[in-house]
Amino acid sequence: MPNSIPPKIRNEAHIKATETLPNGNVTQEVCTNETCATETLVYDIRKSRYLNITGRCTLRCVFCPKHNGSKQIHEYQLALSHQPKPEEIIPLLGNVHDFEEYVFCGYGEPTLNLPTLIAVAKEIKQRGGRVRVNTDGLGNLVHRRNILPELAECVDSLSISLNADNEAAYNQHCRPKLADSYTAVNAFIALAPHYIETVQVSAIEGLEGVDIDLCREQVLANGCDFKHRILGALG
Repeated sequence: MPNSIPPKIRNEAHIKATETLPNGNVTQEVCTNETCATETLVYDIRKSRYLNITGRCTLRCVFCPKHNGSKQIHEYQLALSHQPKPEEIIPLLGNVHDFEEYVFCGYGEPTLNLPTLIAVAKEIKQRGGRVRVNTDGLGNLVHRRNILPELAECVDSLSISLNADNEAAYNQHCRPKLADSYTAVNAFIALAPHYIETVQVSAIEGLEGVDIDLCREQVLANGCDFKHRILGALG
């Protein structure tokens, strides 16, 4: 079915300029309409609609374009000045039957904006769509709890970035902000198939000190599918 929505979709809803948090603090993170008008919250690649819900990340990967001067993929500029709310994303979903899946993926880690992820994913599922989350697998470490039961209610598949078969190489290339991240991502990979229908784990060929075949063995041993990526290939 043809997609009648323009390929670059911008938020045009009226959004509050400030938000009062439960602790009484006031945040400026909710954009005004004028600010958000230049930000790409939703973008299309092939037959999937991608949802850009955060620019924050738990990793500082040396191979990530945003650490090398670019936050663009294809023709889309994905820089964000705030953490989008569900009410910003939901009006941009379009007709779920026009897309094979909706993918939470930008140049940030989607689980760092977990309330928006969950709320939007539930809306997509209610409309009959499919949901995939691209993640670095550190959501449990960040939130200090197992978030997989929450994801299982509204997520069909996970794409998890492993990127290394050993902790030294992981720390060298992914530069995690949190201690024990390599242990945490492997624990997440082991747990994920018990909650999510389809789990794919990727590693990148071309990173120094990384044995792509060992990565594959680790992934398959945990009951996940393996995706062999090539350094520098995006989207």
